[in-house]
Amino acid sequence: MPSASLAVVRRPHPDMVRVAALSAAITLNLVALLFALRPLAPQIAQAIDTVRVEPIHIIEPPPKVPPPPDMVVKPLTKPLPVTPPLHIPLVHVQKEMPPPTITTPTTEPSQNSKPVDATPATIATPPSIAPGVTSLAYRSSPLRFPAQAIRAHMEGTVVLLVLVDENGKPVQVKIEQSSGYGLLDKSAREQVMSGWQFEPAVIDGHAVKAWARVPVSFALQQL
Repeated sequence: MPSASLAVVRRPHPDMVRVAALSAAITLNLVALLFALRPLAPQIAQAIDTVRVEPIHIIEPPPKVPPPPDMVVKPLTKPLPVTPPLHIPLVHVQKEMPPPTITTPTTEPSQNSKPVDATPATIATPPSIAPGVTSLAYRSSPLRFPAQAIRAHMEGTVVLLVLVDENGKPVQVKIEQSSGYGLLDKSAREQVMSGWQFEPAVIDGHAVKAWARVPVSFALQQL
């Protein structure tokens, strides 16, 4: 077989003269650049000094505002209807009298004995106080609204049990039904005891003591 010759690649050696020339050119350019920038060095330094550094302020977020409390809505209470005191006519209580009792003799009459008269009927005296609770007419019923109750917007009706004597004057007062306010109950009781007058109850033509049911109304609309 014929022998083939292998081609060998030869690398060229660097040109030292060319390298030296390029290095000298670069050096000269650097020296020229330094000389050109030398007059501008103070201006650059002054420009750097004039730059103000603004401080950075960290703004904290505002504190959280607590939520408002829940609103409690109360239902409006309707005032109780107030009825003015009624003037009730005087009622005369008539008590039926029991029939007279006749007693018969228990022994046989003798010949000489005289006839025995029958025992006269006993008439019962009227009671000192009328039974039960009645309604009596008013002679005088002045009523003053307490100033403290007006400022507090209190109103209501007090039902009293009043013991009226033979002259129509109250001698004892009890609270049967409250108005819901102690101030109104106390004022009604004191005013009835001090200044009210009634028509007394009458039994068999005689004035007697009697318990009467008396409503006392305090209404702001009547002021």
